[in-house]
Amino acid sequence: MESPIADPFLPIAQAPADRPFVVAQLGQSLDGRIATVTGESRYINGAAALDHLHRLRAAVDAVVVGVGTILADDPLLTVRRVAGRSPARVVIDPGGRAGAQGQWLKKDGAPLLLVTAGRTCPEGVEPVRLPLRDGVMRPADIVGALFARGYRKLLIEGGARTISSFIDAGCIDRLHLLMATVIIGSGRMGLDLAPQGDLSRALRPPTSVHLLAGGEVLFDCALIQPEAKAV
Repeated sequence: MESPIADPFLPIAQAPADRPFVVAQLGQSLDGRIATVTGESRYINGAAALDHLHRLRAAVDAVVVGVGTILADDPLLTVRRVAGRSPARVVIDPGGRAGAQGQWLKKDGAPLLLVTAGRTCPEGVEPVRLPLRDGVMRPADIVGALFARGYRKLLIEGGARTISSFIDAGCIDRLHLLMATVIIGSGRMGLDLAPQGDLSRALRPPTSVHLLAGGEVLFDCALIQPEAKAV
């Protein structure tokens, strides 16, 4: 593991200017759950984890979520719990499911972008049109398109399927995994990566561990080493 006193925001602040830098955040229970069997997911993590999430939002250029998160949680995706500006809000919606409703569409000065393969887009939202490849949008294409528009530091905030797809694609520099001191026992798991039959192929990222207020724990995982990512 890396030193436990390392600042988890330092890699974001020192991210190189000539390529994208992508951090993902996932909050879950001790047994790796992000929701109950009924889909309830609010307040698994406590106040310290929420503060950390808002600090992450304030540290990046854009926060990115999948359309499933928009439909299930209707998040604001703004900075409210800490000082700092709100980043651009980006929704990945290949099939146009988001529609023209939702709190993410609030006109508060933050840029709004919709990554889509369709032709329609809500008023006031910049379309980022990308092709489907084998029926899906490739995370690398999304990151590249946002970087080309000036969004260099990205936060992939949810949902779990979106975060998993970006990890599988090798597009996440840092993973901030926030572990709450609760055991749910059943329900939705946090990560669902491509299956590996050989344990030697499991991800073993250098990780620093940080104890937050209330007993929650942050694991800051370096999924990509700076020298290993091509410019």
